[in-house]
Amino acid sequence: MLPQVKTILLAVDFSEAASPLAQYAKLFATKLSARLVVLYVSPSMNRYASLYVPATSIQALVEQILEGANRVMGEFMVEHFADAKATGRVEYGYAPEKIIEIAATTGADMIIMGTHGRRGVNRIPFGSVAEKVVKTAKIPVLTIRPE
Repeated sequence: MLPQVKTILLAVDFSEAASPLAQYAKLFATKLSARLVVLYVSPSMNRYASLYVPATSIQALVEQILEGANRVMGEFMVEHFADAKATGRVEYGYAPEKIIEIAATTGADMIIMGTHGRRGVNRIPFGSVAEKVVKTAKIPVLTIRPE
């Protein structure tokens, strides 16, 4: 007997591939009567500290990025999940680790994500974030290649 899927974590990067991912996630959530957690992970800016960028400047930039990401997430949720059992989250950190962490804390039974993000289809045959999540996740990961 297959385990029940009650919560699906959808990891998005707000690229053009995010809309088809949203459609797949909504389809799965609807058919499985599961709730959706839509996650965007803002990249860590810690690497810039070694370039003598003041911590206060980095912190101010991070706050602006998170504010903008929360606004985009709100729009994304209205556009794709207004009639669904879904919540949006914006987190900050190293995407593969944060996706695994949020999947665990939300009790996700499945992760849906794209195989390619903003770095381009031609550059990376299998997206590095997706690859790391697939290799480390303890739950099923459905990866969707953008068209």
